[in-house]
Amino acid sequence: MTNFIPIFPLEIVVYPGEQLNLHIFEPRYKQLIEDCVAAKKFFGIPTVLDNTLKEMGTLMQIKEVSKRYDDGKMDIKTEGIQPFKILETIKELPEKFYGGAIVTYPNLSAKGSAPLMKKVLAGIRKLHQSLHVSKDFNKPDNELLSYDVAHHAGMSLHDEYYLLELNEELHRQEFINRHLKKVIPIIEEMDVLKGKIKMNGHFKNLEGYKF
Repeated sequence: MTNFIPIFPLEIVVYPGEQLNLHIFEPRYKQLIEDCVAAKKFFGIPTVLDNTLKEMGTLMQIKEVSKRYDDGKMDIKTEGIQPFKILETIKELPEKFYGGAIVTYPNLSAKGSAPLMKKVLAGIRKLHQSLHVSKDFNKPDNELLSYDVAHHAGMSLHDEYYLLELNEELHRQEFINRHLKKVIPIIEEMDVLKGKIKMNGHFKNLEGYKF
């Protein structure tokens, strides 16, 4: 299926189910949001990477206009619906400041591996513990998908975008798990290094080597 949607390109990756709050201040996007609210239509957030508009993005639903300012600015609450792939961009629309795109929607598979997801969650919690942060996902573990936890796995924007390109839940789980296996040892090594730096200059109680 293909259709036309207005687009709001941003240097972020949004996933299905993600709650995203936005402050709208540019005239073109104020108009875009007003049009979507009036017509109860969705809009798209395609990812911008390295100053380049990428072909993948996520369809967004406006859940609430939380605040309107006197100058037309708005605070809105949105939710990611589903990924899309841009087939053609349309930079200028009649009587509009914003542009749009003709998009298609990939067929997604939600079938993953429960044991692998347990490993992913354990890895994320280990990472958070090493970084001294805490995160409540507001869902039971058995209901969590890769999209729910991807932003909390310490990935780069490029890696988060690559995850958006993957249509299979199992492949997304595998990608996050591989990432965690690489990054956790680095974080743990940094913790050891920080401990050594803190001890520098202190009296050390070391046992001598017996030879």
